[in-house]
Amino acid sequence: MPKITLHNQAGENVGNIELNDAVFGIEPNQQVLYEVVKAQRAAMRQGTHKTKGRSEVRGGGRKPWRQKGTGRARHGSIRSPLWTGGGVTFGPTPRDYSLKVNKKVRKLALRSVLSSKVADKQLFVLDAFAIDAPKTKEVVQVLNNLSLSGKVMIVLDAANDTVGLAARNIPGVVVRTVDQASVYEMLNVTTVLATQDAVKKFEEVLG
Repeated sequence: MPKITLHNQAGENVGNIELNDAVFGIEPNQQVLYEVVKAQRAAMRQGTHKTKGRSEVRGGGRKPWRQKGTGRARHGSIRSPLWTGGGVTFGPTPRDYSLKVNKKVRKLALRSVLSSKVADKQLFVLDAFAIDAPKTKEVVQVLNNLSLSGKVMIVLDAANDTVGLAARNIPGVVVRTVDQASVYEMLNVTTVLATQDAVKKFEEVLG
């Protein structure tokens, strides 16, 4: 089983914890990571794009000129896609971009990204994350104590409005609970900072 150092908010080493090998010690599956990230990014697309075809554009009901005898090209509507102000040919229409991913695949992707963070020494574990007031400087102080910089995901076992409000103004820092943590966001951050309770919850859900 992989071992990892347990820190407190002052940045001090308060011991070691053993991680579940089935969750934090597997060989990352790159194909599964790709599929899940693709699905999560596709789900972010609104799919509300829309253009009007020739049947939807206002006007164009009358033939602009007679079929023969004018010397000009024949046309049936001024709202043809060939005309300025006409409809759009094969334009985008509203659609759902979401992709189906099996539950086992999603869980394997989470185990893969967590194992990757452990292997790359990008997972830090706190004994607890508690601040008295929603003040940004308190979260900044915790990050400085642990010498963490760049993009950081703070993972809690349960929602904590105080920590969420305090961290939301720090560029590159996001706060998530265990059930909110996504593979895409974890891969997109430099460091994952999880509480000891969040690690246990990951092991319960994914073990």
